[in-house]
Amino acid sequence: MTRSVSKISGTDDKPFSLLTNDDLHLFNEGNHFRLYEKMGAHRVEINGVPGTYFAVWAPNAEEVHVVGDFNGWKKGQHPLHPKQESGIWEGFFPGVEKGDIYKYHVQSHHNGYRVEKADPFALFCETSPRTGSIVWDLEYSWKDQNWMDQGRKRHDFHNSPVSIYEMHIGSWMRKLDNSPLTYLELAPLLAEYLKGMEFTHVEFLPVMEHPFYGSWGYQCTGYFAPTSRFGTPQDFMYLVDLLHQNNIGVILDWVPSHFATDEFALGLFDGTHLYEHADEQQGFHPDWGSLIFNYGRNEISSFLISNALYWLDMFHIDGLRVDAVASMLYLDYSRKEGEWIPNVHGGRENLEAIGFLRKFNEVVYDKHPHAQTMAEESTDWPMVSKPTYVGGLGFGMKWDMGWMHDTLEYMQTDPVHRKFHHDHLTFRMLYAYHENFILPLSHDEVVHGKGSLIARMPGDDWQKFANLRLLFGHMFSQPGKKLLFMGGEFAQWAEWHHDKSLDWHLLEYSPHKGVQSWLKNLNHLYVNEPALYQNEFSHEGFEWIDCCDSEQSIFTLIRKGNDPDEKIIAALNFTPVPRFDYRVGVPCEGAWEEILNSDAEEFGGGGIGNPQPVHSDSMSWHGQPYSVNLTLPPLAIIFLKCKK
Repeated sequence: MTRSVSKISGTDDKPFSLLTNDDLHLFNEGNHFRLYEKMGAHRVEINGVPGTYFAVWAPNAEEVHVVGDFNGWKKGQHPLHPKQESGIWEGFFPGVEKGDIYKYHVQSHHNGYRVEKADPFALFCETSPRTGSIVWDLEYSWKDQNWMDQGRKRHDFHNSPVSIYEMHIGSWMRKLDNSPLTYLELAPLLAEYLKGMEFTHVEFLPVMEHPFYGSWGYQCTGYFAPTSRFGTPQDFMYLVDLLHQNNIGVILDWVPSHFATDEFALGLFDGTHLYEHADEQQGFHPDWGSLIFNYGRNEISSFLISNALYWLDMFHIDGLRVDAVASMLYLDYSRKEGEWIPNVHGGRENLEAIGFLRKFNEVVYDKHPHAQTMAEESTDWPMVSKPTYVGGLGFGMKWDMGWMHDTLEYMQTDPVHRKFHHDHLTFRMLYAYHENFILPLSHDEVVHGKGSLIARMPGDDWQKFANLRLLFGHMFSQPGKKLLFMGGEFAQWAEWHHDKSLDWHLLEYSPHKGVQSWLKNLNHLYVNEPALYQNEFSHEGFEWIDCCDSEQSIFTLIRKGNDPDEKIIAALNFTPVPRFDYRVGVPCEGAWEEILNSDAEEFGGGGIGNPQPVHSDSMSWHGQPYSVNLTLPPLAIIFLKCKK
């Protein structure tokens, strides 16, 4: 079922239904993973009569009516009827067409509760502040077959370079009147930009429909509908399609951790706490003022996993980044003593949420083996990115929030004091292989008064730009996939704001253009040097040469590929003092060529470095059999490769 008009032969003595007994059974036991094929509004033609079939889950309703612009928003003309004992109400109505706006008028058994609800399975919604659902279909002619057949495999997260550009669709670039670009307008511009910058993937902040634009999409109301602010579902498909045609993978931020409290949405859907926990100590999120799904209810499992597969099935999405996983795992998350309910064993672990996450990951990888799931998990919960059969949560990747916090704290420190914080950059390697990590410099680091990345760097302007280039170079020298939020790649001064475009005019100035060029070159190096992406989740891919020179705040390391000859050395100087004749141990004999230098003039640096290959000598150093004398530019990183 593709949500296009289906022609069906029926009988007059039996009401039409898309739902079979198997559907009902699977839904109620929590194992129906493609509910979007049966629930919501479907355009069908029965015995030559076109119309729309509706199905909605409201087990505690006394009556459910479809109301909309086709009946003057009056109940009574389009009543739904209960489907056996499933809790689902359904009905087929001739004459209801694509583009018609509708809601469900729900009258509850409880306290005479009456409300008009948007369709939880709506494909398309009115643009906020309007809240109606729109009858729609998913007809689209995809042109990304090469990507779907081969591209995902070539961009396998475990064995390939992955550099992710995280972005908010509505504020990446805006028109002269400050209105956002549509999906159709954005598509060619974004594809050209990402391809030119050599990012491998783009990650969109939530595109699911949300009434409050300032929530950035994290307060969802329409889980199956790309926000109509920028166009239709087909327009969003075109955006994904064009990115795929340019060999760019697409990741969506997905929010099963909480949802918006708006009356027209999921909360108190049939007069009872249907989607959310009834007890506020489990069902209300104190940080975000939102509602928390009842993960112990089978039908919620069917709903959420169906939603995950919907984006992978119908929109060809390549991965889901799951937001706020820690808030799901812990019953006492952001709650004081006495404000949370322990589990059956008296512990703080949310056993139902754990079970849901494991099931979600198992189903996604079963149905889409080359897709990827990623957890934003901010604690030391064990085995987040390990398979469920060994006791893990089953995610493919986990954001390394510890690396992000430690690194930014170090970078914000005045260089004269960095020697006292050397462990901020060395500590990560004690746990770097416990999970399959993504290194994030995400949107969360450039909002809520934190300032932009460049603004947080210490020193005068040249030091700020040098520090930022060094920060990015450090990220690419470390094992783990890379993620950068938009604007950071050209050193935007202002903190990100969802109502404004990025400050693209800054690229008229050479320091900003230099940072952008540096990021492009880092991506190019990363994509083309196996030593920088192979073995990213294995001890075999990384070796410190020297991580003990805290006095001079210098780090040297080796990255290793599968081929024993694939080795790259990175040397990082976190002080504004250039170091001349700095001896570094190297693993092999030959001429070591500087292949990238963040202090190069083309990137806005001072041009200090090693323009000619540096020949090794037989002096053992740093436990390595050979060594070289290098010039280390100030506040800079250099990458070197041996030419034998």
